[in-house]
Amino acid sequence: MKSIVLLSILGVVSMFAGIFNYRKLILPIILLGIATAIGLLFDQWDMNKHYFNDMAVFDNYAIAFSALILAVSFLIFVLAMYHYRDADPNTVTDIYALFIFALTGGVLLTSYNNLAMLFLGVEILSIPLYVLAGSRRNDLASNEAALKYFLMGAFATGFLLFGIALVYGATGSFALDGIAAYVSNHGDSLPSFFYVGIIMLIVALLFKVSAAPFHFWAPDVYQGSPVLVTTFMSTVVKISAFAAFLRLFVTCFASLKEYYEIILIIAAILTLLIGNITAIYQQSVKRMLAYSGISHAGYILIALVVMGSSAASVIFYYSAAYAGASLIAFAVLTAVMGNKDGRESFEAFKGLGKNNPLLAFSMTIAMLSLAGIPPLAGFFGKYYLFTTAMQDGYLWLVLIAVFNSLISLYYYFRVILLMYSAAEEEVPAFKGHYGLIATIAIALAISLGIGFAPDLLLGLL
Repeated sequence: MKSIVLLSILGVVSMFAGIFNYRKLILPIILLGIATAIGLLFDQWDMNKHYFNDMAVFDNYAIAFSALILAVSFLIFVLAMYHYRDADPNTVTDIYALFIFALTGGVLLTSYNNLAMLFLGVEILSIPLYVLAGSRRNDLASNEAALKYFLMGAFATGFLLFGIALVYGATGSFALDGIAAYVSNHGDSLPSFFYVGIIMLIVALLFKVSAAPFHFWAPDVYQGSPVLVTTFMSTVVKISAFAAFLRLFVTCFASLKEYYEIILIIAAILTLLIGNITAIYQQSVKRMLAYSGISHAGYILIALVVMGSSAASVIFYYSAAYAGASLIAFAVLTAVMGNKDGRESFEAFKGLGKNNPLLAFSMTIAMLSLAGIPPLAGFFGKYYLFTTAMQDGYLWLVLIAVFNSLISLYYYFRVILLMYSAAEEEVPAFKGHYGLIATIAIALAISLGIGFAPDLLLGLL
C-alpha cells in the first residue's frame, strides 16, 4: 500500500517538474522513489496485509510480482536517460509521469482482491499507455498506434465490464473470496450466464497479454510506439496482466477449470503458432520482437492451463527471465536505431559484432535466452514450465510448445548471424552513454544470475 501511495506521489511530482523548474532532478528522484517502493514492499513480506476494506491485499504473491515490475521499470527509467537525451525537457517530465501512473496500475493488478479493483487497475494501467503510444505527435505511425490501442483497449474493457457484471449477478459479490465461496457452495447450480461471464473475462485478459486471437493490435502498436514505450508494454504490462489473470482464476475459478480449459488451450496453441510463424517473415527487428512477445505469452498460458500449486512460481520465474532478455534486446535496438537514423530492419544489425562487440554480445545473450538455450534463464523458464505441464498430463501440449521453440530459433539466430556478418556499408562508431550501458549491464547481470541460480526466484512463491 505504501508503494502505491509513493508511486502516486512520484507521478504528481513529475507532472509539476516543469512548473517548479526541477526538471534535471526529476529522473534521480524517480529512480530513488522506485527503489524505495521496492524496499517498502519487502518490508511487508509474510504479513499478508489487506487494504481498502479488503479490496487490495499485499500477500507474498503481490509483493513478488510488484517488485518485479518495479525493478523492470527502474531499468526502463535508466534507459530513458539515453532514449530521451535530446528530447524537450518539458515534454519528458510529462512522459515520465504517465509511465509512473501506468506503473501504479500495474501494482494494483498484482494486488487486487476485488473485481472493482481489477477494473481500476486495468484502466489506470491502460489510459496513460494510450497517450504514450502516440507521444511522438509528428509521427503518423505513433498516432496510428495510439488510435489502434485505444479502440482495441476500449473493446477489451467492454468485455471486462460485462464479465464482471455477469459474475457479480450470479454470485452477488465483487470480492474474490466471496466469489470463491459461492462457487464452492453452488458448483452444481451456477447459472449459465456465470460461465458466459468467465469467458468474457478470459477474452479481456487475453487481449491484455496480447494472446491470439486477440493479438492483432500488438505488432502495429509495438512498432508505431516509441521504443521505450514498447519496452514497457512488452515487459511491465504483460507481467502485470498475467499476474492479474492468474490471481483471478486460481482464487475464484480453479474448481471450474473443466468448463473453460479448452479455451485456454486453444488460445495457447494459436498464440504459439501465430507468434512464432509470423515472426519468421518480419523484416523489422522491432516488429519481430512484438511477435516474439506474443509467442512467449503462449508459453505462459500453458502454466495457466495447468494452474497447479507451482503455477505462480513458474510464471514469476519465466516473467523475470523474459523481462531481462527483452530489456537487453530493446536497449540494443534503441542504440542501433539511434546510430542508423531510426532504422530498425535486420540489415541495420549487420557489422555490429565488429563495430561494438559488447552490444553484439549482449544482444546474443538476449536472443539465446529468448530462444531457450541452456544455461541461460530462458531455458530454465521453459524447462520448469514444461516439467510442470508434463507432470499434470499435458505432454502433447508440451510437444507443441517444444516444436514452436524450434521454430523460434530461426528468427533469433537470424539476428545473431547478421550481427557477426560483414556490413555492406561502413558502420558509424557508437557513442556510449551511461544510461544505455548501465541498463544493458544490469539486465545482463540479472539474466545471467537467475540463469545460473534459478532457485533465487523459484523459492520465493
